[in-house]
Amino acid sequence: MATSTTHPPTTAEQGQAPPDIETMRETTRRVLGPDDAPDLLPPAAEVDTLAAALRGHLELLIPEVAETAGPRPYSVQTYCALACVGEARRKLSVAPGPTLEARVVHARKLARVLDSLCDHHERLGETAS
Repeated sequence: MATSTTHPPTTAEQGQAPPDIETMRETTRRVLGPDDAPDLLPPAAEVDTLAAALRGHLELLIPEVAETAGPRPYSVQTYCALACVGEARRKLSVAPGPTLEARVVHARKLARVLDSLCDHHERLGETAS
């Protein structure tokens, strides 16, 4: 069976603007708060909206980081970025529990992995230039 060596087009190849990392980081800050304290919950009305925003950001950023890391020779930086992509995909596949606390925990996990992906996106972009 033949395998395809083509990669999905990046946003630059599609003529789209690059991911808005600052907006993504602002969303993570709103979920995590200034101290990421477990007893400080975001407002209940915002949790589901913020979680949906985080999911959307992850769905945009995962292919970007995977594509940017993919064609590079293997290095620690590439390996870590691809591991983070795998972790982000795993976290997207998990459904939150029904309680407010469970939804907040899930949103915070999404926020942390999004923040890490933003870091990898920026680092990989620096080495590409």
